[in-house]
Amino acid sequence: MPARRRGHAGAATAELALGIPLLVALTAGLVWMLAVGAAQVRVIDASREAARAVARGDDVASAEEVALRIAPDGARVRVEVGEARVLVTTSARVSGPGGLLASLPGVTVSSEAVALVESS
Repeated sequence: MPARRRGHAGAATAELALGIPLLVALTAGLVWMLAVGAAQVRVIDASREAARAVARGDDVASAEEVALRIAPDGARVRVEVGEARVLVTTSARVSGPGGLLASLPGVTVSSEAVALVESS
């Protein structure tokens, strides 16, 4: 009987040795998905704040500056001002995680916000 127990103990060690890298990769992937979600929220906030600022009467340059402060690094902001509405589009690229998951592609997150121009 003791010889049989040793065989099972080795199998459990081998399974554990194979399972740990899988769990680390899964955890890294989940962290990356959280980073993408956080970047999406920041892009939404940036678009919304810039649209509100222009609709209140602020100039476009200062509204873009506000959006770029809120958005992730490297974001692009486009502001379109019409007679009755303001449309702000913000987009940013979120790079994939490094290490074991370096082969994953990056993701582009974007958002549009519309605000009605306030009359003076």
